[in-house]
Amino acid sequence: MTLSVTPQVKHLGRVDYLPTFAAMQDFTAARGAETADELWIIEHPPVYTLGQAGKPEHILRDVGIPLVKIDRGGQVTYHGPGQVVIYLLLDLTRRQLKVRELVSLIEQAAIDLLAEYGVSAKRRANAPGVYVDDAKIAALGLRIRHGCSYHGVALNVDMDLTPFTVINPCGYPGLQVTQTRNLDIPLNVKQAGERLSAHLLKQLERQHG
Repeated sequence: MTLSVTPQVKHLGRVDYLPTFAAMQDFTAARGAETADELWIIEHPPVYTLGQAGKPEHILRDVGIPLVKIDRGGQVTYHGPGQVVIYLLLDLTRRQLKVRELVSLIEQAAIDLLAEYGVSAKRRANAPGVYVDDAKIAALGLRIRHGCSYHGVALNVDMDLTPFTVINPCGYPGLQVTQTRNLDIPLNVKQAGERLSAHLLKQLERQHG
């Protein structure tokens, strides 16, 4: 039987960060050559995550939101209700996909989603993610282990942006953040997850083809 190149999409709802992080690690450690790729669509309760080379000084003050040190690249970011997170559990070796290519296609998926609603978004050199004007709307971070990826992309949809004001988002002091609601895009978190995952699948299929 030929293994499908289309990842399985799983809608996991609102789940705590730590068990999700452990599940990603366990899935990646246990997968074999025939393990299907998966996309996990998730929403998290409030949490800050700090990348493996992250600097604690980018957290400007304690507001009672838990901090989790993790193994993705990048600095500090915030996850919370109203933000859709999609984790990409992919066998990059099998897909013959380089890490930079994966980053680019993730960013393109978010750019294409926003373009559907007339919003022009862009990348920034040396600062992974997607920006509208000078405000970040989508953050991404990845870990590659034995040729397989986990972690992924977070798109701000309809959330309280205040927790971003007490950190240097992604290590950049003063970096502004925005969300689809502020751009008059009529999507809730569930709808945004469905649309973004569809664009991610399209990009992966295009790359594979």
